[in-house]
Order: sequence, then C-alpha cells, then structure tokens
Amino acid sequence: MTGLVYCAMMLFMGLAAVNTQANLLFGVFGLMVGILLVSGIISRLVLRRLRVRRVLPDHGIVGRPMPVTYEFRNDKRFWPSLSVCIAELDGVEGFAKQPTFYLLHAAAGMTANVPAELMPKRRGVHELERYQLSTSFPFGFIKRAISRRDKDTVLILPAMGQVNRRLLTLCRSAENTGSSMRPRPGGMDEFYGVKEHRRGDNPRLIYWKRSARTGVLVSREMTQVAPPRLLLAVDTFAQDRSVEEHARIERCIAMAASLAAFALDEGMSVGLYAWSGNWLGINPDRGKRHRDELLSVLARLPLNTEHESSELLERMTPFVKTGTTPVLFTPRDVQLGLGDRARGSMVVVSAASPLSESWFRFDDDVDFTTSMPPEQRPKMRNEG
Repeated sequence: MTGLVYCAMMLFMGLAAVNTQANLLFGVFGLMVGILLVSGIISRLVLRRLRVRRVLPDHGIVGRPMPVTYEFRNDKRFWPSLSVCIAELDGVEGFAKQPTFYLLHAAAGMTANVPAELMPKRRGVHELERYQLSTSFPFGFIKRAISRRDKDTVLILPAMGQVNRRLLTLCRSAENTGSSMRPRPGGMDEFYGVKEHRRGDNPRLIYWKRSARTGVLVSREMTQVAPPRLLLAVDTFAQDRSVEEHARIERCIAMAASLAAFALDEGMSVGLYAWSGNWLGINPDRGKRHRDELLSVLARLPLNTEHESSELLERMTPFVKTGTTPVLFTPRDVQLGLGDRARGSMVVVSAASPLSESWFRFDDDVDFTTSMPPEQRPKMRNEG
C-alpha cells in the first residue's frame, strides 16, 4: 500500500513539474524516480540467492505452540540479506493464523536461524509447500516479493488434555478378570515356581537347596507382573454434518488421545479400534513407538458417515481379548444392549455427557468446532 502511495505522489510531482516547468520540482521528481530504482535494485539483491529450509518437529498438537526453525542460507559472496519476511502460502488452514516470520540479517555466505512458533488448530497431515519472501529494504515503502516452493509435511495430533485419575481407576476396576496386576512367568518380579535347569538359563536362579535334595538341577522361575490393558474404541460416526456433531466427534478423538497418552505414561498397555477407511485394530502394547502409532492413527481418522456405533461394537467384540478393558468413546449417549452389559467390563465415555468434562480438561485455546482436518469441515446451514 505504501508503495502505491509513493508512486502516486511521484506521478503527481511529475505532472506538477511539467505544468509549472519549475526546476526544483523536476529535481524532486528525478530524486523520487532514483529512489524507486535504487529500492528495486537493492531489494532484488537482498532476495537473490537466499535459500530457506524449514526444520519441523516430528509432530504438533492442536492448541499447543509448535516450535519451528527457519534456516536462511545467504549464498551471495558480498551482499548481506536484510529485513526479510517469510510467509507460508500453503497449509495455512491448519494453523490459528498465517505463519509469518522476520529475518533481520543474514551475512554473505552465512546461515541465520529464525526460531518461531506455530499454533496448530486442525489435526491431520498438513503440507507446507509454497512460501513468499518479501523485503522493503532499504527505505521501507517499496516492497518486493517472490514466491518459491519447498514441500514439507507435518503431522498435527489431536488436542491433549489433562485426565482425571478417577477415570483410570474406573477403567482398572471395570476389569472383571481378577486382580488388576496379573502375574505371568518369564519375568524377574516375584517367585513363581521351579523348573528344570537347562543350558543357557541364568545360573543365579539355580535353586541349590532343592537341587541338592532331589539330585536334579532346578531353577527358580520368576513372574512378570502385567499391568491392565485398555482397548480404546473410538466412535466417529456423524449422524449429520452439523458443526455441533463434528465438534463432539473431535472431542471424542481428543479424549481418546489424552487417555491413551496418560495410560501409557502410567505403564499400562493400550490398544485402539476405530474406522480408518476400513476397520483398524491395534493390539494393546506399550512403548514410545506404540504411543506414536496410536496418536498418529487418531490424528488421521477420516470422516465417517456410514458405520454406526452398533457396528463398531459388533466388529470390536472378537478383537477384545481376555484381561482387556474396552473403553468406548462416543459423541452421543449410547445405551448398551444385553450382550454388551453381559461383558460387564466396558467403560463408556460420551462427549454429550457432562461427566466427561470432569474427566478431561483441555486448554482454552482448543476449539473443537475447528479442529477437524480441512477436508472434513462441516457444511454450514446456509450452504446448499
């Protein structure tokens, strides 16, 4: 805008000089033209041979700042790059505002790092490709901009909230297979029994007293205490394409992600069952890689307008193994049938229930009406 104003003033000064034939006005007009030419040449040199590379994290989380670093490499031999702005043009719908950052100075032949933060607002995979470099150096009112392409992708996980420990206690108590900590052989926790000693067994476990009495070399067998296992079933069926329905579905996905992360941090095994283009089941397990897999699947869950809650429960039943507590996350109040009640171990968490608000607490920056991927945005009432 300032450049247009400057050009308009320059043209006005030129017309005034022609009409009045005043040498002073001609001099001022020539000076303004010279300033315009110098600005164009210098701004071109500033952006010339300036390379940009994004350094992105493995993933971001909806509603939490995501650190990003922009590396500016100035390949010019003598000229520095000063006062450069970079603005992302693609993938901006995944963030609260358009990513725009400022580089003060990059010396010739040097690399300058600009740390920045993005605020994700939509889960899913977002592509950052086109970006714009611009500068108004040296005078500040003539802006030059160029567009370039460099494709990067970033995965945005669902919003992660604080989980009330009472919900985890409820999941543990719902298990109807006995103690919540089930011993099994093959560990080093507690005494389980004795077995014949074989070559390769740990010699420290040899039970010398029993071996001397029986004449047969035997070893102590220890137990491995297995923590309770959870299977998270996420109901993403959208009965209609309203904003409220989509917000409840996104809240379900966020609650499932929050419980999965919290339970894994507590040492529990967590699995997942949901519609992801087809019925996808992940067996309960532990570890960082398993955590990343679960959260990645939740971040990529597609729009579901065909497979209802009853079908989810029916498909999930053969997948539930003994000693596993199924936890159903649903956007609506679900009445379990006699078959489901007979299992006696299913925990239902409904996004439509006020109880879920006491179990999960999310940051104020999280807006579930806008946290779905761009292609899943609900239809507004005034749209055809």
